[in-house]
Amino acid sequence: MDVSSLTLLVEILDAGNLSLAAKKLKITRANVSYHLMQLEKSVGVQLVRRTTRRMEPTELGLRLYQHGRAIQNEMLAARETIAMLGKGLQGRVGLSVPSGYGQMVMSNWLIEFKRLYPGIVLDVLFENRVDDLVRDEVDIAVRVLPEPPPMLVARDLGSVRYLACASRDYAQQHGLPTQLEQLRTAPLITSGVVGRQLRLRAYQGEERQEIMLEPTLISEHFPFLREGILAGVGIGLVPDYVVAQDIAQGRVVTALDEWRLSIFGTRMFLLRMPDKYQTLAARTLIDFVVEKARETQGAG
Repeated sequence: MDVSSLTLLVEILDAGNLSLAAKKLKITRANVSYHLMQLEKSVGVQLVRRTTRRMEPTELGLRLYQHGRAIQNEMLAARETIAMLGKGLQGRVGLSVPSGYGQMVMSNWLIEFKRLYPGIVLDVLFENRVDDLVRDEVDIAVRVLPEPPPMLVARDLGSVRYLACASRDYAQQHGLPTQLEQLRTAPLITSGVVGRQLRLRAYQGEERQEIMLEPTLISEHFPFLREGILAGVGIGLVPDYVVAQDIAQGRVVTALDEWRLSIFGTRMFLLRMPDKYQTLAARTLIDFVVEKARETQGAG
């Protein structure tokens, strides 16, 4: 067994199938299959279990994968040290952020980060997908979740508070809901997930209620939802950062303030893969985002 064999095993298990591993390694699928067979033959046991969905490690395969990943990370660290000799902080960081929070809160943070570290390339994706959060092109993902996925390393960025709100004109003409049940029939403006029934969870002390919603305006693009709220289309159910400035300036008013509302979760998490090597650039960005989130929570 040599380092190249362990590298092959790591790439196969990271990719989940032979075809994707072959594409990453720039060799044929048959070649990947042959080298895997030779590796398993050399150790005398099966290292990879083929399931209907993906390839998964056996117990020994997982241990060898961890050794292989550790070796890869050490090599990457050594190369990074050499590449940065006599230079400022450099590198590429792939970051996936929620469309609303990313645009309305994190954009200014990331611009400030670029000014501080011009040598770092930021590749930012604005998306809300909750499956397969961290992929090859993504080093870090930020998401609103009830709790972080167990297979990822998570940093808690703080709480997310949803508001029931409306424009001042809408409130004067139609009134605001005073009971949670009124949200069932109100014209709601909120975000949603395709193919999933939207549920509102509400908490007040020890009391917990859950209401199924039928919104009249749905989008993953929170700036658009904000425009709908300001136009008086209906009652908004959005995170507080979406309308914070409008509330401060009196354009938007809130209802049901005694309840803590949640649709997708009450916490914001920064997520990364546990075994993936984090460059100095990525670690610097993580520390920067965590500190910015802490400042924002403190200001709130």
